[in-house]
Amino acid sequence: MHIKRLHMEVITALCLGAVGVAGATGSLELGVSWGDSGPMPGYFPFYVGLIVIAASIGCLVQALVQAKSVELHETFLESEQTKRLASFFVPMALFVVVTIFLGVYVGTTLYLFYVAWRHGKYKPYIALLIGIAFSVALYLVFETAFQVPLLKGPIEDMLGIY
Repeated sequence: MHIKRLHMEVITALCLGAVGVAGATGSLELGVSWGDSGPMPGYFPFYVGLIVIAASIGCLVQALVQAKSVELHETFLESEQTKRLASFFVPMALFVVVTIFLGVYVGTTLYLFYVAWRHGKYKPYIALLIGIAFSVALYLVFETAFQVPLLKGPIEDMLGIY
């Protein structure tokens, strides 16, 4: 599967637009007008979000107008490059999902185990030790030294932490 530059231009514009929409709609909760003492907290983020949306629309229109250009039909990623990119991106996306539901420590342990095992070619028990050791180090640095609690998910209730 070859990914063309035109496809990447369109995907980038759509992702940029999604970021702008998220910023603009998120700032609506904070208020986007002027109050008695000046602009409300969501005023500037709202307009920055609108500017980002406008820029993404501009990028999308530019890509579609130049769609017949030979340059935009060049291959952006070859099949092998796409597979290698996906082999790192998919586990990273799963890391984010696991971290949301199970916490930073479980997510980090599982992610580092997988990456060390599959990409680092470590034996499974060594890869698991790497993941656990790093999670313990994260706990010691953030929770103990800096006293900054990280998301623990259901482990917090299981272990009776906090």
